[in-house]
Amino acid sequence: MPRLDYQTAGESHGPGLLATVTGLPAGVVLDEGLINTELSRRQGGYGRGGRQRIETDTVEFLTGVRRGKSIGSPLTMFIKNKDSRLDDLQKTPPVYRPRPGHADLAGSIKWLTTDCRETLERASARETAARVAAGAVARCLLREFGVEVFGFVRQIGVHATALQVTPENWREMLAARDASDTYCPDAPVTERQCAVIRQAKIDKDTVGGIVEAHAFGCPPGVGSSMDWRDKLDARLAYAVMGIQAFKAVEIGLGRDCAALPGSQVHDPIFFDRARQMGPTLGFVRTRNNAGGTEGGMTNGQPVVVRGTMKPIATLLQGLPSVDLNTKEAQQSQYERSDICAVSAASVVMENAVAFEIARAFSDKFGGDSVVEMGTNYDTFLKLARSLPLDPPEMTIA
Repeated sequence: MPRLDYQTAGESHGPGLLATVTGLPAGVVLDEGLINTELSRRQGGYGRGGRQRIETDTVEFLTGVRRGKSIGSPLTMFIKNKDSRLDDLQKTPPVYRPRPGHADLAGSIKWLTTDCRETLERASARETAARVAAGAVARCLLREFGVEVFGFVRQIGVHATALQVTPENWREMLAARDASDTYCPDAPVTERQCAVIRQAKIDKDTVGGIVEAHAFGCPPGVGSSMDWRDKLDARLAYAVMGIQAFKAVEIGLGRDCAALPGSQVHDPIFFDRARQMGPTLGFVRTRNNAGGTEGGMTNGQPVVVRGTMKPIATLLQGLPSVDLNTKEAQQSQYERSDICAVSAASVVMENAVAFEIARAFSDKFGGDSVVEMGTNYDTFLKLARSLPLDPPEMTIA
């Protein structure tokens, strides 16, 4: 069967967005409610702009599904744009004054035009709605095997929560996240984050932040150390850096590893027979600085990914730029935008992480149907719990 993959198509103000998922095994229950909930969450969060009051994102399955389940063929989903006006020159006029920090200038030069419109329409974060839909489909697959993904906002501006996520408390934190205007599961920090966003609006400025995702329930060995392109942490970093406005990715302790000796960085290994029947196979750690990956593979601990989103490049005040036709100094052109989209970015990253884990999971346990995949998964766990399969050789002194 083909490798689990996806592709998106569509422009910000075109008719809509498409997400095509290939390599999905037959028999996956496609939870349309889950997909639409994730699309709705992507539209929320304090500091979003007027576009979110226009659109009500919902998914329409076009191919690859019958009676609520995947059938093994390419799965195609459509998200309609209500604000469809790409060919209306009055409503979507040419953009000749590129915005610093956006794709405008580089894209215009790349495609040999002075009109930034075509570049910005595709480079727009509106495209991430299709990625969220694909990631939510991947979560439907992961749930068949007890794997769950949880994302939230760690920081906006300088205001960060110090709360720590564990396999025991993440569902409680999920409820707190959903009650937060900024998707931060820490009420006092949420209030301070909202204040920063309000001030940025007054200042005609924008703010960025840090988002975090945790994946629970992965057994050891998902991913590979045999080919750098199959390393799970590398795939996760690639996917997260591909999200609009993301400038950094960390796995586990991340850059803080640089300031500590190895004895304080690496996670000691223990064995608990009482947990042998769980997805960790009995191997436990007292900490998770590695973020659940070692050598490009899951190690049985929760996978932890952190991403840094820069402030949005479209500022109400504008920034120094040039007119691409005259080369004269001008302020950058304004396109309707957000003051802060960190909350939305947390939803995008959460689902991007889910897709990469599902991809690696399918590589390891793949089959043409979810039943076959389940059999492969159960067989692997059985064999892993039976190690050593052969008695170790005796060394004669």
